[in-house]
Amino acid sequence: MELWNRAIEEIEQRVADGASGSGDGVVDVGSLARTTLTSEHHFRRLFTVLAGMPVSEYIRRRRLTVAAADVVAGREALQDIAIRFGYDSADAFSRAFRAVHGLSPSQARASGADLRSQAPLRITLRVEGAEPMTYRLVEQEAFTLVGRRRRMAIVARGTNPEIEQFRQELGLEVLRDISARSTREPARLLSVSTDFVEGREDGASIEFWFAAAVDGAPEEVDAGEHETRAVPASTWLVLSSSGPSVEEVQQLWPRAYGEWFPANPYQPVDGPELIAPVLDDAGGVEHYELWLSVEPRSS
Repeated sequence: MELWNRAIEEIEQRVADGASGSGDGVVDVGSLARTTLTSEHHFRRLFTVLAGMPVSEYIRRRRLTVAAADVVAGREALQDIAIRFGYDSADAFSRAFRAVHGLSPSQARASGADLRSQAPLRITLRVEGAEPMTYRLVEQEAFTLVGRRRRMAIVARGTNPEIEQFRQELGLEVLRDISARSTREPARLLSVSTDFVEGREDGASIEFWFAAAVDGAPEEVDAGEHETRAVPASTWLVLSSSGPSVEEVQQLWPRAYGEWFPANPYQPVDGPELIAPVLDDAGGVEHYELWLSVEPRSS
Protein backbone atom coordinates (compact mmCIF):
# COMPACT_ATOMS: atom_id res chain seq x y z
CA MET A 1 0.00 0.00 0.00
CA GLU A 2 3.07 2.28 -0.01
CA LEU A 3 2.29 3.65 -3.48
CA TRP A 4 -1.28 4.46 -2.47
CA ASN A 5 -0.08 6.38 0.56
CA ARG A 6 2.28 8.33 -1.69
CA ALA A 7 -0.77 9.31 -3.74
CA ILE A 8 -2.53 10.46 -0.54
CA GLU A 9 0.54 12.54 0.32
CA GLU A 10 0.42 14.08 -3.16
CA ILE A 11 -3.18 15.14 -2.51
CA GLU A 12 -2.12 16.69 0.80
CA GLN A 13 0.70 18.60 -0.87
CA ARG A 14 -1.59 20.00 -3.58
CA VAL A 15 -4.17 21.08 -1.02
CA ALA A 16 -1.44 22.70 1.09
CA ASP A 17 0.00 24.50 -1.97
CA GLY A 18 -3.40 25.97 -2.73
CA ALA A 19 -3.97 26.99 0.88
CA SER A 20 -0.62 28.80 1.09
CA GLY A 21 -0.90 30.37 -2.35
CA SER A 22 2.30 28.68 -3.52
CA GLY A 23 0.39 26.66 -6.12
CA ASP A 24 -3.00 26.40 -7.78
CA GLY A 25 -4.12 23.53 -5.55
CA VAL A 26 -5.32 21.46 -8.51
CA VAL A 27 -5.15 17.70 -7.93
CA ASP A 28 -4.43 15.73 -11.11
CA VAL A 29 -6.06 12.32 -10.66
CA GLY A 30 -4.11 11.03 -13.65
CA SER A 31 -0.90 11.82 -11.77
CA LEU A 32 -2.21 9.98 -8.69
CA ALA A 33 -2.95 6.96 -10.87
CA ARG A 34 0.57 6.99 -12.29
CA THR A 35 1.94 7.12 -8.74
CA THR A 36 0.05 3.91 -7.91
CA LEU A 37 0.99 2.28 -11.24
CA THR A 38 -2.66 1.97 -12.33
CA SER A 39 -4.87 3.53 -14.97
CA GLU A 40 -6.97 6.52 -13.92
CA HIS A 41 -10.12 4.41 -14.29
CA HIS A 42 -8.82 1.70 -11.95
CA PHE A 43 -7.43 4.28 -9.52
CA ARG A 44 -10.84 5.91 -9.17
CA ARG A 45 -12.50 2.52 -8.87
CA LEU A 46 -10.14 1.18 -6.21
CA PHE A 47 -10.06 4.46 -4.26
CA THR A 48 -13.83 4.43 -3.86
CA VAL A 49 -13.79 0.83 -2.63
CA LEU A 50 -10.84 1.28 -0.27
CA ALA A 51 -11.78 4.69 1.14
CA GLY A 52 -15.56 4.36 1.10
CA MET A 53 -15.87 7.56 -0.94
CA PRO A 54 -14.85 8.77 -4.41
CA VAL A 55 -11.47 10.50 -4.70
CA SER A 56 -13.23 13.75 -5.72
CA GLU A 57 -15.25 13.70 -2.48
CA TYR A 58 -12.12 13.04 -0.40
CA ILE A 59 -10.30 15.94 -2.07
CA ARG A 60 -13.28 18.23 -1.45
CA ARG A 61 -13.46 17.22 2.22
CA ARG A 62 -9.75 17.81 2.75
CA ARG A 63 -9.88 21.23 1.02
CA LEU A 64 -12.87 22.34 3.07
CA THR A 65 -11.35 20.98 6.29
CA VAL A 66 -8.23 23.10 5.75
CA ALA A 67 -10.26 26.08 4.53
CA ALA A 68 -12.42 26.09 7.66
CA ALA A 69 -9.62 27.62 9.73
CA ASP A 70 -9.37 30.61 7.38
CA VAL A 71 -13.14 30.99 7.27
CA VAL A 72 -13.43 31.00 11.08
CA ALA A 73 -10.52 33.44 11.44
CA GLY A 74 -12.43 35.96 9.32
CA ARG A 75 -9.34 37.90 8.22
CA GLU A 76 -9.94 37.43 4.48
CA ALA A 77 -12.83 38.07 2.15
CA LEU A 78 -14.71 34.89 1.33
CA GLN A 79 -14.01 35.40 -2.39
CA ASP A 80 -10.24 35.37 -1.74
CA ILE A 81 -10.49 32.18 0.32
CA ALA A 82 -12.63 30.58 -2.38
CA ILE A 83 -10.09 31.28 -5.12
CA ARG A 84 -7.18 29.93 -3.05
CA PHE A 85 -9.04 26.70 -2.55
CA GLY A 86 -9.93 26.21 -6.20
CA TYR A 87 -13.46 27.66 -6.40
CA ASP A 88 -14.52 30.20 -9.03
CA SER A 89 -16.80 32.21 -6.78
CA ALA A 90 -17.77 32.77 -3.16
CA ASP A 91 -21.17 31.23 -3.92
CA ALA A 92 -19.63 27.98 -5.24
CA PHE A 93 -17.33 27.84 -2.22
CA SER A 94 -20.25 28.45 0.16
CA ARG A 95 -22.26 25.61 -1.39
CA ALA A 96 -19.33 23.21 -1.07
CA PHE A 97 -18.65 24.42 2.48
CA ARG A 98 -22.24 23.77 3.51
CA ALA A 99 -22.17 20.30 1.89
CA VAL A 100 -19.13 19.31 3.99
CA HIS A 101 -19.72 21.17 7.26
CA GLY A 102 -23.52 21.37 7.34
CA LEU A 103 -23.57 25.15 7.76
CA SER A 104 -22.65 28.28 5.82
CA PRO A 105 -19.33 30.15 6.16
CA SER A 106 -21.08 33.01 7.98
CA GLN A 107 -22.61 30.53 10.45
CA ALA A 108 -19.20 28.89 10.91
CA ARG A 109 -17.81 32.21 12.16
CA ALA A 110 -20.21 32.21 15.08
CA SER A 111 -18.64 31.23 18.39
CA GLY A 112 -19.11 27.55 19.20
CA ALA A 113 -20.21 26.48 15.70
CA ASP A 114 -19.88 22.74 15.02
CA LEU A 115 -17.55 21.96 12.11
CA ARG A 116 -16.56 18.64 10.52
CA SER A 117 -12.99 17.51 9.99
CA GLN A 118 -11.79 14.98 7.40
CA ALA A 119 -8.48 13.51 8.55
CA PRO A 120 -5.86 12.55 5.95
CA LEU A 121 -6.29 8.94 4.97
CA ARG A 122 -3.73 6.28 5.67
CA ILE A 123 -4.34 3.13 3.65
CA THR A 124 -3.06 -0.08 5.22
CA LEU A 125 -3.35 -3.77 4.50
CA ARG A 126 -4.83 -5.11 7.72
CA VAL A 127 -4.65 -8.76 8.65
CA GLU A 128 -7.45 -9.89 10.95
CA GLY A 129 -7.08 -13.31 12.58
CA ALA A 130 -5.05 -16.25 11.46
CA GLU A 131 -7.48 -17.70 8.91
CA PRO A 132 -6.71 -17.12 5.22
CA MET A 133 -9.37 -15.67 2.96
CA THR A 134 -11.47 -18.28 1.19
CA TYR A 135 -12.14 -17.65 -2.49
CA ARG A 136 -12.70 -19.41 -5.78
CA LEU A 137 -11.34 -18.77 -9.27
CA VAL A 138 -13.85 -20.01 -11.85
CA GLU A 139 -13.15 -20.31 -15.57
CA GLN A 140 -16.29 -19.45 -17.50
CA GLU A 141 -17.03 -19.61 -21.20
CA ALA A 142 -18.86 -16.69 -22.77
CA PHE A 143 -22.50 -16.43 -21.73
CA THR A 144 -25.46 -14.07 -21.99
CA LEU A 145 -27.23 -12.02 -19.36
CA VAL A 146 -31.00 -12.03 -19.82
CA GLY A 147 -33.10 -9.61 -17.83
CA ARG A 148 -34.17 -6.03 -17.30
CA ARG A 149 -31.94 -3.00 -16.82
CA ARG A 150 -32.21 0.57 -15.70
CA ARG A 151 -29.77 3.48 -15.54
CA MET A 152 -29.72 4.83 -11.98
CA ALA A 153 -27.67 6.79 -9.47
CA ILE A 154 -24.88 5.13 -7.53
CA VAL A 155 -25.30 4.82 -3.77
CA ALA A 156 -21.91 4.04 -2.23
CA ARG A 157 -23.25 2.79 1.10
CA GLY A 158 -26.56 1.42 2.32
CA THR A 159 -29.68 0.41 0.44
CA ASN A 160 -30.15 1.97 -3.00
CA PRO A 161 -33.79 3.17 -3.11
CA GLU A 162 -33.79 3.18 -6.92
CA ILE A 163 -32.95 -0.54 -6.97
CA GLU A 164 -35.78 -1.24 -4.55
CA GLN A 165 -38.18 0.83 -6.66
CA PHE A 166 -37.03 -1.02 -9.80
CA ARG A 167 -37.66 -4.35 -8.05
CA GLN A 168 -41.16 -3.32 -7.04
CA GLU A 169 -42.03 -2.00 -10.50
CA LEU A 170 -40.93 -5.22 -12.20
CA GLY A 171 -42.94 -7.32 -9.77
CA LEU A 172 -42.52 -10.87 -8.53
CA GLU A 173 -43.73 -12.60 -11.71
CA VAL A 174 -41.18 -10.85 -13.94
CA LEU A 175 -38.34 -11.51 -11.51
CA ARG A 176 -39.32 -15.18 -11.24
CA ASP A 177 -39.41 -15.45 -15.03
CA ILE A 178 -35.91 -13.99 -15.27
CA SER A 179 -34.60 -16.33 -12.57
CA ALA A 180 -36.16 -19.36 -14.28
CA ARG A 181 -34.08 -18.70 -17.41
CA SER A 182 -30.82 -19.32 -15.51
CA THR A 183 -28.90 -22.23 -17.06
CA ARG A 184 -25.44 -21.88 -15.55
CA GLU A 185 -23.37 -20.63 -12.67
CA PRO A 186 -23.77 -18.09 -11.16
CA ALA A 187 -27.32 -19.34 -10.78
CA ARG A 188 -30.72 -17.81 -10.12
CA LEU A 189 -31.62 -14.10 -10.12
CA LEU A 190 -28.50 -11.95 -10.25
CA SER A 191 -27.97 -8.31 -9.32
CA VAL A 192 -25.61 -6.93 -11.96
CA SER A 193 -23.73 -3.62 -11.94
CA THR A 194 -22.03 -2.46 -15.11
CA ASP A 195 -21.14 0.51 -17.33
CA PHE A 196 -20.00 2.61 -14.40
CA VAL A 197 -19.49 6.30 -14.96
CA GLU A 198 -15.76 7.08 -14.60
CA GLY A 199 -14.89 7.26 -10.92
CA ARG A 200 -18.05 5.62 -9.57
CA GLU A 201 -18.85 8.80 -7.71
CA ASP A 202 -21.85 8.86 -5.40
CA GLY A 203 -24.82 10.16 -7.38
CA ALA A 204 -23.27 9.40 -10.76
CA SER A 205 -24.97 6.84 -12.97
CA ILE A 206 -24.66 3.10 -13.35
CA GLU A 207 -26.47 0.48 -15.39
CA PHE A 208 -28.13 -1.99 -13.04
CA TRP A 209 -29.70 -5.31 -14.11
CA PHE A 210 -31.86 -7.96 -12.61
CA ALA A 211 -30.67 -10.82 -14.82
CA ALA A 212 -29.93 -14.51 -15.23
CA ALA A 213 -26.79 -16.12 -16.69
CA VAL A 214 -27.76 -18.14 -19.78
CA ASP A 215 -25.68 -20.40 -22.03
CA GLY A 216 -25.04 -19.22 -25.58
CA ALA A 217 -24.68 -15.95 -27.46
CA PRO A 218 -27.47 -13.32 -27.37
CA GLU A 219 -28.73 -14.27 -30.84
CA GLU A 220 -29.06 -17.89 -29.70
CA VAL A 221 -31.05 -17.14 -26.57
CA ASP A 222 -34.82 -17.01 -26.26
CA ALA A 223 -35.04 -13.88 -24.14
CA GLY A 224 -38.79 -13.37 -24.45
CA GLU A 225 -39.59 -9.77 -23.54
CA HIS A 226 -36.28 -9.30 -21.74
CA GLU A 227 -33.05 -7.65 -22.87
CA THR A 228 -29.72 -9.40 -23.39
CA ARG A 229 -26.05 -8.62 -22.93
CA ALA A 230 -23.07 -10.71 -24.01
CA VAL A 231 -20.44 -11.51 -21.37
CA PRO A 232 -17.08 -12.69 -22.73
CA ALA A 233 -15.19 -15.75 -21.53
CA SER A 234 -13.22 -14.92 -18.42
CA THR A 235 -11.68 -16.01 -15.16
CA TRP A 236 -13.93 -14.98 -12.26
CA LEU A 237 -12.95 -14.27 -8.67
CA VAL A 238 -15.75 -15.45 -6.36
CA LEU A 239 -16.00 -14.24 -2.75
CA SER A 240 -18.77 -15.13 -0.29
CA SER A 241 -20.42 -12.76 2.17
CA SER A 242 -20.68 -13.73 5.83
CA GLY A 243 -24.45 -13.34 5.69
CA PRO A 244 -27.33 -12.03 3.58
CA SER A 245 -27.59 -8.42 4.83
CA VAL A 246 -26.83 -5.42 2.61
CA GLU A 247 -23.96 -4.40 4.90
CA GLU A 248 -22.36 -7.85 4.75
CA VAL A 249 -22.63 -7.93 0.96
CA GLN A 250 -21.13 -4.44 0.66
CA GLN A 251 -18.06 -5.64 2.58
CA LEU A 252 -17.18 -7.94 -0.34
CA TRP A 253 -15.75 -5.10 -2.44
CA PRO A 254 -13.36 -3.83 0.29
CA ARG A 255 -12.27 -7.42 0.87
CA ALA A 256 -11.62 -7.92 -2.84
CA TYR A 257 -9.76 -4.66 -3.45
CA GLY A 258 -8.21 -4.15 -0.03
CA GLU A 259 -7.10 -7.71 0.71
CA TRP A 260 -7.37 -10.12 -2.21
CA PHE A 261 -5.96 -8.11 -5.11
CA PRO A 262 -2.92 -6.80 -3.16
CA ALA A 263 -2.09 -10.39 -2.13
CA ASN A 264 -2.60 -12.13 -5.49
CA PRO A 265 -1.09 -11.67 -8.98
CA TYR A 266 -4.37 -10.61 -10.61
CA GLN A 267 -6.08 -7.38 -11.58
CA PRO A 268 -9.77 -6.61 -12.21
CA VAL A 269 -11.17 -6.56 -15.74
CA ASP A 270 -13.81 -4.01 -16.71
CA GLY A 271 -17.18 -5.66 -17.12
CA PRO A 272 -20.33 -6.70 -15.29
CA GLU A 273 -20.02 -7.31 -11.55
CA LEU A 274 -22.41 -9.99 -10.36
CA ILE A 275 -24.07 -10.65 -7.01
CA ALA A 276 -25.57 -14.14 -6.80
CA PRO A 277 -27.67 -15.65 -3.98
CA VAL A 278 -26.67 -18.90 -2.27
CA LEU A 279 -29.60 -20.76 -0.70
CA ASP A 280 -29.78 -22.83 2.48
CA ASP A 281 -31.54 -26.21 2.78
CA ALA A 282 -34.88 -24.51 3.42
CA GLY A 283 -34.62 -22.42 0.25
CA GLY A 284 -33.85 -19.13 1.97
CA VAL A 285 -30.87 -16.92 1.09
CA GLU A 286 -27.95 -17.96 3.31
CA HIS A 287 -25.43 -15.53 1.86
CA TYR A 288 -24.36 -13.95 -1.42
CA GLU A 289 -21.40 -14.31 -3.77
CA LEU A 290 -19.58 -11.51 -5.56
CA TRP A 291 -18.29 -12.44 -9.02
CA LEU A 292 -15.56 -10.22 -10.47
CA SER A 293 -13.83 -10.80 -13.80
CA VAL A 294 -10.02 -10.91 -13.36
CA GLU A 295 -6.85 -11.43 -15.37
CA PRO A 296 -3.19 -12.05 -14.46
CA ARG A 297 -1.43 -8.86 -13.45
CA SER A 298 1.19 -7.68 -15.94
CA SER A 299 4.72 -7.89 -14.61
